[in-house]
Amino acid sequence: MKSPLLTLPGAVPAEGVDEGVAAHYGDLFREQRALADGTGFVDLSHRGVVTVSGPERLAWLHLLLTQHVSDLPPHRATEALILSANGHIEHALYLVDDGETVWAHVEPGTQEALIAYLESMKFFYRVEVADRTADIAVVHLPAGSIAEVPEGTAVRETPYGRDLFLPRGDLESYAEKAGPAAGILAHEALRVERHRPRLGFETDHRTIPHELGWIGSAVHLQKGCYRGQETVARVQNLGKPPRRLVFLHLDGSEVHLPVAGTELRVADDGPEGRKIGFVTTSVRHYELGPVALALVKRNVPVDARLLAGDTAAAQETVVEP
Repeated sequence: MKSPLLTLPGAVPAEGVDEGVAAHYGDLFREQRALADGTGFVDLSHRGVVTVSGPERLAWLHLLLTQHVSDLPPHRATEALILSANGHIEHALYLVDDGETVWAHVEPGTQEALIAYLESMKFFYRVEVADRTADIAVVHLPAGSIAEVPEGTAVRETPYGRDLFLPRGDLESYAEKAGPAAGILAHEALRVERHRPRLGFETDHRTIPHELGWIGSAVHLQKGCYRGQETVARVQNLGKPPRRLVFLHLDGSEVHLPVAGTELRVADDGPEGRKIGFVTTSVRHYELGPVALALVKRNVPVDARLLAGDTAAAQETVVEP
């Protein structure tokens, strides 16, 4: 869906998965600083919005999600995954219950497949699943923001800020009060700085939660059965994941960032060495310079210097080997 905020001064449309909102509004680093200082907002109105209502909504979701939500208190934010039968990540949900309805936002374009799966699992439970993307827009306020939240708005309060579920028709009027606007690139730069994975960016068709550090934040290890639990338990108790998430400091003298999918090699092996991983997200950060998240094989030494294509990279451990 195309955001009306693309008409704001300086707005440059985002491309790819984030098409429909602004990549930036003319000054990427200023926008990052504003968010880091707790001012402004990010238009996330391209994200899918799904609601689950009904008296058995939490008990039912508890059976399907990786997170413990059967006793989720009203207004407490959490995140959860849906896995395949083999334990691979299929969906990531960022949710909150307002006492009557569970509100969740998901990656753009994934809501239809998610709803299809949820509908197939309803059976006799008293729940109603709805796609609210057409009438609800997600807006992110950074941590420390004092921007007003309209009364009656569902809100996810997290350490990184607040996600608001606003009526889509109120988006423009709210933007006038909550500015300055920051684009999705600024939001992504701070996400990478915080080592937070994103579905479709840090994941591929075989990613399991352990590889990205989602155990604990999105996966509860004592919650009981759900699809894919056997893989989670086996890796947790008997083994190690085959890959691990790392944070990369990239050579700042390079003009171009290594794009997602760029192959990683150990620098000592040279550019013709064995592939040991790949870049998942790369950004320019207002303080750290060019940085990235990447997936590498578990046995890569944590102090090894790497090459991302032909760009030198130093790694920081996110997930322990």
